[in-house]
Amino acid sequence: MNTDRGGTSGLRTRGPARAGQYLALLAYLVFLALPFLWLVSTAFKPARELGSLHPTWLPDDPTLANFRQAFGEQPLLRAGANSLAAALGAALIAVAVATPMAYVIARNRGRLAAAATGWVVVSQAFPFVLVIIPLFLVLKNLHLINTLGGLVLVYVVWSLPFALWMLTGYVRAVPAELEEAAAVDGAGRVRTLVSVTAPLLAPGIVATGLFAFVTAWNEFFFALVLLKTPEKQTLPVVLTHFLGAEGVADLGPLAAAAFLATLPSLVVFAVIQKRITGGMLSGAVKS
Repeated sequence: MNTDRGGTSGLRTRGPARAGQYLALLAYLVFLALPFLWLVSTAFKPARELGSLHPTWLPDDPTLANFRQAFGEQPLLRAGANSLAAALGAALIAVAVATPMAYVIARNRGRLAAAATGWVVVSQAFPFVLVIIPLFLVLKNLHLINTLGGLVLVYVVWSLPFALWMLTGYVRAVPAELEEAAAVDGAGRVRTLVSVTAPLLAPGIVATGLFAFVTAWNEFFFALVLLKTPEKQTLPVVLTHFLGAEGVADLGPLAAAAFLATLPSLVVFAVIQKRITGGMLSGAVKS
């Protein structure tokens, strides 16, 4: 009798708590969505509405003139291709390098793991401005200034510590007993890693790759300093060209170009979000 009352009380307690969690999540989503919705609305507003003293959420007379002007004034397609090449290259290389390193650190705890963790913490503490001069000199000696290859190398080095930290947590979440069971069944080290561990790490690898891609896609400072010619500039750098000499923004084309610049990240996340939220134990069942 007392047990039933306790269970009912627990359910009643969890109900308001769960509702509060949903309200907090909804408020956070609204907080994130409002700037993006305003950006989309601005991108479709004509010039007379952009200068109105009483702005509205939705454009009264939607137009594509801002998009035509943006493509006419700046090489957005070429800049987008440069950003895509740099972001994809950085994401693939960072994941390829971080995955085996994370496995070694997670499975061999000791001084190596402590040193790697310290490296992650220290590397994330350095601001961009502090490392840009020595980084520029190193790339200059390697003849990688004003090249996408040099920019990809910088992005890999910059995102690798956090990618390593993320993947180490995913590897530690995989029970070592699964690998031991595979070894008992006669599977070698390589087969165990490929058939047992790798499928369980797939969500973590995808999430890490997404992080590295978005970080490189949105990065501005390194691209501004290292890329000199207009043909090599990435999309975030080209977006600054919509600002006038006195810092006055050409708001309509800028909003249109910025809206297009956000689409690749949204598309990539929409495509792979099922992979990220997929079951961590897929592939763990022995056949």
